[in-house]
Amino acid sequence: MNVRLAESCRPLMLTGLKDMAKILFVPAIVTLSLTLAAAPLSAHHRWAVDRSELMTVSGTVVEFAWGNPHPMITLEVRNNDGVTEEWRIGGPALNRMEAKGWTSSTVNPGDVITGVGYQFRDGQKIVRLERVIFADGREMLVYGN
Repeated sequence: MNVRLAESCRPLMLTGLKDMAKILFVPAIVTLSLTLAAAPLSAHHRWAVDRSELMTVSGTVVEFAWGNPHPMITLEVRNNDGVTEEWRIGGPALNRMEAKGWTSSTVNPGDVITGVGYQFRDGQKIVRLERVIFADGREMLVYGN
């Protein structure tokens, strides 16, 4: 008995390096594309802060940048020597801050607030907020419970 396979049923036969390159090229491009697409997701990381000590920063709000990945409040702070410094204090993504009651108008330029949180380990004047205390004594949580 002599059986012939239809053309579409024959196994793939490589006719040379050109065909092999085509077969390997497509999966390589797909893998590279997926890797590059995932890179921004892995770029997000924990705040590089010193968690050994909570610190307090009090000052006047200069700007409240309400946006992802981290809403940031810029404060004008007078240090112990009377020199004015700019500090940035911030929280988690908008949806997490909104869950704690924050909105884009919770703080405004000119407001005097106190931020309580953890400063960056490298000494930058940036604080990952746990809570904010307003001039009237109200407190709003950012990360904490």
